[in-house]
Amino acid sequence: MRREQVLGLIPARGGSKEIPGKNTKNLAGKPLIAYTIEAARECSCIDDVLVSTDSVDIAEVAREYGAWVPFLRPDELASDTAKTIDAVMYTVNRLAKEGREYDYVILLQPTSPLRKSEDIESAFLLARKTGEDVVSVSEVTDSPILIRTCERDGRLNPLLSGSSTVRRQDMPKYYRVNGSIYVNHVSKLSSETSLNDNRMGYVMPKERSVDIDEMVDFLVAENYLVRENKNTKRGIIDEKTI
Repeated sequence: MRREQVLGLIPARGGSKEIPGKNTKNLAGKPLIAYTIEAARECSCIDDVLVSTDSVDIAEVAREYGAWVPFLRPDELASDTAKTIDAVMYTVNRLAKEGREYDYVILLQPTSPLRKSEDIESAFLLARKTGEDVVSVSEVTDSPILIRTCERDGRLNPLLSGSSTVRRQDMPKYYRVNGSIYVNHVSKLSSETSLNDNRMGYVMPKERSVDIDEMVDFLVAENYLVRENKNTKRGIIDEKTI
């Protein structure tokens, strides 16, 4: 019986308006993309770690850290308007034509450098156990019960219906898609697939859920990593301080 094959796919296009050269930018001593490659390579559930990129520079760095870059992504799949699912479909279909077929694809965005290999392994096991596609989530700090839209005249409208006169500790928990891990059955994928709408959620700690979109996110992630490195050197491993 054929063992299930799992592709770890890291999408990393060259263009980035907010942080130029983001995917290869030095973060606490290593290129940003290196953290995701290393976490993926530590996973026993992943057979191949592939970086999908349009950039020769990113490809070179990815190979340096042990990722597989068999081809460059076409320019039309690397524009600001290109969808991630299109890059996923292009990759799995091209590999299938070359005789490499996979049962699962685990999409790992390089902008989430704080995720651990155990997060990836746990999300994959959840997908296998439930038969559902999985997306990583983290608890939100601000409850949507307290969020309002504001009209031009200053009138506020609640996002959710109902009274907001609730003690903070009694408010229900809400979660956001944190962009770190997506586990999908290849047989269910299509160009219409919305990865953010995967049905099953794997809950990650907030301290490992930083998604680098702006420079402030980069600085937050760097702070976590510097503190982690200092604690590791002292022989202290406490996830609450990471």
